[in-house]
Amino acid sequence: MKKLLLVLVMMLGINTHRLTAQVTFIVQSMPADTPLQDSIYIAGDFTGWDPGAASFMLHTNTQGKWAITLAGQSAGSTIKYKFTRGSWATVEKGAGGEEIADRLFTFGIFDSVYVNILNWADNSGGGNSTAASNVTIMSTDFFMPQLNRARKIRIYFPPDYETSGLSYPVLYMHDGQNLFDVATSFAGEWQVDETLNTLASQGKNVPIVVGIDNGGADRIGEYTPWPNVQYGGGAGDKYMQFIVETLKPYIDGHYRTLPGRENTGLMGSSLGGLISHYCALRYPDIFGKAGLFSPSYWFSDSVWTFTHNSAQTENIRIYQLCGTNESAGMQGEMQRMNDSLTAVGFGQENISNKVVNGGQHNEKLWREAFGEAYLWLFDTYANSGEEPGKQDGIHCFPNPVDDVLTYSLDKTIVYDSVQLIDMKGRLIKSIMHTDENKIDVRDLLPGSYIIRCSEGEVIHQGKFIKK
Repeated sequence: MKKLLLVLVMMLGINTHRLTAQVTFIVQSMPADTPLQDSIYIAGDFTGWDPGAASFMLHTNTQGKWAITLAGQSAGSTIKYKFTRGSWATVEKGAGGEEIADRLFTFGIFDSVYVNILNWADNSGGGNSTAASNVTIMSTDFFMPQLNRARKIRIYFPPDYETSGLSYPVLYMHDGQNLFDVATSFAGEWQVDETLNTLASQGKNVPIVVGIDNGGADRIGEYTPWPNVQYGGGAGDKYMQFIVETLKPYIDGHYRTLPGRENTGLMGSSLGGLISHYCALRYPDIFGKAGLFSPSYWFSDSVWTFTHNSAQTENIRIYQLCGTNESAGMQGEMQRMNDSLTAVGFGQENISNKVVNGGQHNEKLWREAFGEAYLWLFDTYANSGEEPGKQDGIHCFPNPVDDVLTYSLDKTIVYDSVQLIDMKGRLIKSIMHTDENKIDVRDLLPGSYIIRCSEGEVIHQGKFIKK
């Protein structure tokens, strides 16, 4: 009997060992120029891909190596992970700065894993930037007063922006570091700049794109209007107030934009799709278009109540996308959202739903769909053979301008006077018209201005930017 009990205890011990296992990751080496003051984090599917979660920060062990021990999981279960310095802008890269595949670990095989980190995404000696020349960093620390933090803002300008004198629609996109540049992306870029440049070369009209970098550890909070018991979140209202009350007025005031709702859109993926959905329905007077790629409707059931209570008051075009190899409920939730929208008055003709066979929850899926989504959302503008951004017939160039502004109409007109007005409606300068159609603006402060030319009782006007 005692022998039988001993055997049972031993078997129980063996089975318990097989059921759970833990692992310690130890960073054996990393780039020599890693900032000494920075911390190292592990991010993976078990952290919600949060790149800077405090509970997953590594600590130095007795040998002075960065290390972390993960809680036990079922033997045989597999996780995906990468290492960062707290944000996706500092995620690990390959030796040449290239994107690397997710690391994989299966519990129960080893209890220690030694890691070599070869490069960081923000290492100037690493990979080459793939951003096109018409992509620029508007600000590395644009202040978000609603959230009391700052963020990097990237802007794509249409290829003819500097010479056309036209104004353009604006597409606001989340996860800005993933849009234009593989060197700053998490798992490959969207190639927004390459796609739009190609469309422009084919005769399509393309917009200004404003990319708002995600805040790393703040991403879940900012991209979710409601909290989740497991993942937290719920700061989405403040994030959207930042876009509506701070960022959009700045963009419209400093660049040649078409500011109306019919020329303003939102686009994002995953949680970025969720917050884009929320914002389009919350601010229908500001946004007329929304691209929702693999939207995370699962995050909170409040999305259904919110949608039910959001009867359509404006025509909004909504593009939904998912792949067949995403989460099991993704396709069903996307169809449910389509039905929820049509039930409260959205026309089916204004909703496009695309399911990509074999598509996975990643940048590849979103990159390959971006061009089609843009052309559908901005159909009238993109396919117009005219110049929809012309400001009442006035052409201003160069625009933006340094010193001397030249202005003209399509037809010859003799003006009585020319006035320059700031965006608050104040008269800044008034001159008599000259045959040269030029005006010295070097004394103006940087910003946006209206040029107003009168011809008797007829007034023509345009918009220009002073550098």
